Amino acid sequence: MSSSKAPRAARKEHSTQVNRVKSLPQITPMTLSSLREPFDNADWIFELKHDGFRCLAYIDNGACRLVSRRRNIYKSFAPLKESLSELRVKNAVLDGEIVCLDGGGKSIFKDVLHRRGEPIFYAFDLLWLDGHDLRGLPLLERKDRLQRLLDAHRPERVLFAKHIEKYGVAFFRAVCESDCEGIVAKRKDSTYSAHGRAWIKIKNPSYSQGVGRRELFDGMRQRGRAELESASPSVILPRL
Repeated sequence: MSSSKAPRAARKEHSTQVNRVKSLPQITPMTLSSLREPFDNADWIFELKHDGFRCLAYIDNGACRLVSRRRNIYKSFAPLKESLSELRVKNAVLDGEIVCLDGGGKSIFKDVLHRRGEPIFYAFDLLWLDGHDLRGLPLLERKDRLQRLLDAHRPERVLFAKHIEKYGVAFFRAVCESDCEGIVAKRKDSTYSAHGRAWIKIKNPSYSQGVGRRELFDGMRQRGRAELESASPSVILPRL
């Protein structure tokens, strides 16, 4: 192949990969309602709420796209997309959070915001796998399939979201004592719906990284939207 044809072939191959990913259904992420106080309930599970960028990972035949809640495509996080694309699946859609963790496993929002550190995909749901829509399954069954998928392939930079059952009050207390953002309560039997009310965020009112965040966002907006384009502005103001 001549040198002039090689770039065209490469562009064609890249275009084919993108089209494959676009062939998956465009899913609207599950919404989270808010609650001030934690609770105990045997019908619910509780996960740590990491502080980062919520997104869906679309994987299809070796290509991966990270898409924000408002369907903006992340242009950065190439190593993370590469890691996810190595999952040995025909296609899949995962729901999760892009985070950067410190040595103690706590998410550092400014690191992911400014593209510092090593990004991790904190995976908490599996919505689609090998042509099968899993959104109608109960949450615990979807999480079980997600854990088995990740245990089988162990991709770098992907972390499975573990949970506890029933005891949200004690878990929330421990999360606050560790200065983490909060927890997310989810009904065990909930299906996945954009307008569902079965996921509830409960934020730490004393979370240190939340101090001054509104001012940070206001300052970034004043410097112009062009500067923020690669950071997906609609996700810079997460309504998690």
